This record gives sequence, C-alpha cells and structure tokens, in this order.
Amino acid sequence: MSESLPTNLQGRRILLGISGGIAAYKAAELVRGLRKGGAEVRVVMTEAAIEFVTPMTLQALSGNPVRVGLFDPAHEAVMGHIELARWAELVVVAPASADFLARLHAGMANDLLTTLCLATTAPIVVAPAMNRQMWQAAVTQQNVVGLRGRGVIVWGPAEGEQACGEVGPGRMVEPAELLAQCDSHFADGPLKGVRVTITAGPTREAVDPVRFISNHSSGKMGFAIAEAAAQMGAEVRLVAGPVALPTPAGVERIDVESAEQMLEAVLADPGEIFIACAAVADYRPAEVADKKVKKSAEEISLQLVRNPDILATVAALEGAPFTVGFAAETENLIENGRGKLQNKRLDMVAANWVGARAAGGGFNSDENALQLIWHDGEEALPRCHKHELARRLLEVVVRRFQQR
Repeated sequence: MSESLPTNLQGRRILLGISGGIAAYKAAELVRGLRKGGAEVRVVMTEAAIEFVTPMTLQALSGNPVRVGLFDPAHEAVMGHIELARWAELVVVAPASADFLARLHAGMANDLLTTLCLATTAPIVVAPAMNRQMWQAAVTQQNVVGLRGRGVIVWGPAEGEQACGEVGPGRMVEPAELLAQCDSHFADGPLKGVRVTITAGPTREAVDPVRFISNHSSGKMGFAIAEAAAQMGAEVRLVAGPVALPTPAGVERIDVESAEQMLEAVLADPGEIFIACAAVADYRPAEVADKKVKKSAEEISLQLVRNPDILATVAALEGAPFTVGFAAETENLIENGRGKLQNKRLDMVAANWVGARAAGGGFNSDENALQLIWHDGEEALPRCHKHELARRLLEVVVRRFQQR
C-alpha cells in the first residue's frame, strides 16, 4: 500500500463488513490503511469469512472486538447490532461475495452483516469479489443493478488473474484503491455527495469476431474529468469504452465495448450530472458475421444502422440529470455546438476542434481547449493539460448545475 496517507479519514467511523471469499485476506491491509489514515474501524464478519481470515487478526489491526454472530448474548443484550448500525458513518463490505450481494438485494437479515445493512442509515459500499462467470451471470448483474437503484455504491470489480486460475472481471479492487475511494467519499468539495456519471473513450462495433468499427478517442479527457469530479467530492461512475488507462482513485469504473452496452450501463444510474465525453460510434453493422470475413472480392459493401443516441436518451428522461455533451468538430465549432445543444435539449455542450484545426489538441493528445456553450451564454477554456482543463470545466458545470 502506498505510503501517502489519505487526508479525509481522520476521526471517521467506518464499519468494514467481510463476507466469504479468498479476497478476505486483503481486508487486513485495508483495515491497517484506514487506521493509519485516522479512521476508527469496526469489523463485522460472516461465518464464511472466518474460514479465510481469523477474527483475531482483524481485532489486532482494528483495535476493536470483531463481531461475527447475530445471536451474541454479550452484545445483543443491549441490541448491539442497532448500536453498530447507528455508529457507522460509512459501511464498506469488502469482499462482497455473490451470495452476500444476492441476500442484500433480497433484503434478507439472516446474519449480522445483512441485518446491519438494513438497519443503518449510513451509505453502503460493496466491493464485489468472485469468479468471472459468477460476476457475469445474469442474476448477479440484476442484483447489482437493483442495489445501485437503491443507492448502494459499487466499487469494482477489477479485472485480472483470479484464484481459480481464470482471468477476467471479478477481482476485488485492491486495498490501496479502496482506501483512496473511502478518502474521496469523505472529501469536502463543491460536488460533495452529488452522483456524477461520465462516459469516456471510443466504442467498438463488431463486424466479425476479429474486426470492428471505432475511432481515435483515447479516453484521456473523460478519465481526467472523472478524476477531477472525485476530487471535488462527487460519487463518480465512469462508463469506459476500450482504453488502456488506469482507473482514477475514488471512481467506480464500468467497462463496455459497444454503444448499446454503454447505453445500458449509463441508464443503470445516469446520476444527477451526466457528462457524455465518449466518442460513441454513430453507426454499427446491421449484421455481425459469426466467422471471420475472408478477403475475396475487390470490393465489399457493409450495411450500417444507426446506434442509439445515448446523450439524447438521457436528456429526454423524466427528471433528467444536468446533461453535458461533447462535440468534436472539424468546422463551424460554435454553430455546430449550439445546434447540438438545442437539438438534443442539453444543459451544456463542450465543443472542441479535431483534425487539422486541433493544433496538437483533441484525440490522443494530453492537451486540449474547449468552447463551453449553454442556452444563454458561452465561455472559452484555453488550451492546457487535460487534467487542468477538466477542473476548469467542472467549475463551470458546478455553477450551472447549482443555478439550474
């Protein structure tokens, strides 16, 4: 774990829940980091969790007794589970197994940890950890969507090698990242407690098993906005197309490939502010070949159909979020940007040059410039590094959002 300590955890009361799974051993490192950051930590384990890590270890690291059973005479004589539920400022379940997610979604209270989650008014965070097939199972995804809809915060999972030897999504987010996310949760800032959903990167629209239609977007601008929003205290969901960028600290990342997948992920929780920075493919092949298309004729034709318009769909929702669209233009920057603002009924457009007019900015560059446009005004943000540009953009978004 990094030696740089978080700055917002001092005196915070965090209840760490540990469910059964091999990733339970990582909870010890998380407890240690939270304590070093100044937080007070109490640990609740499921019966399955103690098969992977001992309560004694976590008691030594947390400095508090570890609770396991719901029917503990020493604690329940004074309704200890209610006291714990009221004590917590934040409940973090890491790892959260598929079984725990299912029971939490069903509203069950058949052990101490699920009972606490029902009884608390504190924000609840789950950090899923399971085999990739279990994570990708339809019922698990339905449970996660349902939990998000009830306000449960989902951090992860990450992708990589798993204990079973398989590779894919399902690894618990590493303790250092969880620590940073806890720190960001308590950060004071103009977006404190505001749910922000951001799209970033390109989409890929499959032609056959080896080819696809895409574009040059690197995702750098969207990732910079996500990082800046988290630093301003927002609860950030980053829906990312296929890019090779690290997840910013304190950000929940959902990886997708196609425009249809991106739309589904966005609609699961479009947030209170939605910033559509992704370069979504406007069209996709009408049919996807199930086998590689072999080179044969001198010419071939590819029939394309329109993809769903993610930005317009979100803007048209009942009770739509404050919606910001990006417009990458090769000509008529302000005119085209304002047209997009009006046609899609957006709150703001961030327009930028691409191609020959970009002068070193735009796609794949570390720098860019933006022309912000809203219904009764506009503001130019001069060229600078995308991290600084993201901060300046969000300062304007915050002002407009608060005036909405």
